[in-house]
Formats: sequence, structure tokens, C-alpha cells
Amino acid sequence: MTKILITGANGQLGSELRNLLDERGVAYDAFDSKGLDITDKQAVDAKFDALRPEVVYHCAAYTAVDNAEDEGKQANWKVNEDGTRNVAEAAKRVGAKMVYISTDYVFDGTNPDEYQVDDPTNPKNEYGKAKLAGEQAVKETLDDYYIIRTSWVFGKYGKNFVYTMLRLAKDHDKLTVVDDQFGRPTWTRTLAEFMIYLVDNDQPFGTYQLSNEGSCSWYEFASEILKDKDVEVAPVTSEVYPQKAYRPRHSIMNLDKAENTGFKILRWQESLQKFLKE
Repeated sequence: MTKILITGANGQLGSELRNLLDERGVAYDAFDSKGLDITDKQAVDAKFDALRPEVVYHCAAYTAVDNAEDEGKQANWKVNEDGTRNVAEAAKRVGAKMVYISTDYVFDGTNPDEYQVDDPTNPKNEYGKAKLAGEQAVKETLDDYYIIRTSWVFGKYGKNFVYTMLRLAKDHDKLTVVDDQFGRPTWTRTLAEFMIYLVDNDQPFGTYQLSNEGSCSWYEFASEILKDKDVEVAPVTSEVYPQKAYRPRHSIMNLDKAENTGFKILRWQESLQKFLKE
């Protein structure tokens, strides 16, 4: 049986991945930041030497996008670049494959079309810059890697836009949501399934982009989330909700490479409804 190690085990994606592996009866070693501080190179090396994993699902990340601009700036870089490099170097030493999760924020969002995997990157916020540096650390260190860029992630196990909308709808008759930022929602279940699929089916190593099929604005996403609730959803521009970190206006990533592996990708509306029924 393949020896698996998971970082970020208690996060939104790590929890989903563990749940999926449990369903399939697959054994793994999983660590949250207390069990494995990925920014501590010695600790990472010791853990990898002791466990000798063959596959590493690197789900640990600093994801507080706005905080990454100031008070969380150092942590953002320590986790997303340095921590990723530590994991990649340890994976190389023990001969493990690595799966690294990246983001649509490596792009600037000015492309009116879909971003191809090989399009030039141009991150405009600290989070995107650090995640891109993590991508580069993986590429520089390993040959046997999968980088998966994703976007607008929602799921059962963490804070996310779906839960926020459902919570706000309980206390408000009307919600306003921006309608000038466009992207692809991603169910953690779909993402976790794709991570395992790449490894288990020996797909070519390299960079992939994976979200659910279709695209929308945040306003359209909110409207679908709340379509059965007694609340009005109204569109507004991004200027109404200024945020510290730059947000790409049009970060729709092309999914052809992922689909060409034979992996079946649900439309975002279908994945949302499945999630809401969980």
C-alpha cells in the first residue's frame, strides 16, 4: 500500500481529503500545524525520515488574503514559500511524489478570456506572490510533482463564501454582493478527488488547473446559494466593498488539461447543490 502523508490536515481541503481517503479505506499519516510545523525544516526532515512517505498531499497554506498584506505578511511567506520548499526538499530526499495546491491569484485577472496553464503569471497581492513562489520552489526541487491551481473554494470543513452567505441570510432581508469579479467555484470534494485521481492514475507530472465547470460572478454565486431562501440578493460594484488585497476581476482558468486526463468535472451549480444536501 502506498504510504501517504498529508500536511494541513485540519484545514478545509485537508479535512475533505482525509474524509475521502477514509471512505475509500486508504491509510495515511496526517498532520496539522501543531503536529508538523512546515516552516521548521528540521522538524519536516525528521518526520519524512521517520515515515518515508511515497506521496505527499501538501494542503497546508496561509490563506488569510487580506492579512497577508500587512500583519500576516511574514507568516504568509514563511508558510507558502519557505514551508513549501521544506516539504518539497524532504519529499525529494525520500523519493516521494508531491501534490501542491496553488491559486488563481497567481494571475492578475486582466485577461478577458480563460487563463491557460502556461500563460504568464502576474500576481498582484502578497498571497498570490507567495503561492507562486511556492510553485517555483516545487518546480526547482522536484521532477515528480503535481501543482494544482484552484479558485473560490468551498466545502464542509472551513470558513468559506457559501457558509458566509447562508449565515448572513438568516439575519438580513437583503444582501449586496459584487457582480464585477468573475471566476470558477470549486467544491473541496471535487478538488480532493482530482488530487487522488492524478496520483492513482499516474497522470503526467506538471501544473494543472482544477475548479468546477462553468463560471460566474460572486453575485451569481450568491444568488444560486440563496435561491431557496427568503432573501433578496442585489448586485454592487467592487468599489462598494474595498479590500486590502487586490482581487483579480476575471480569473477564469482553463480546465482542458484536467479534463483531458479523463477526470469528470461537475458543473459548479451541481456541486453546490450536492454540498448543500450533505
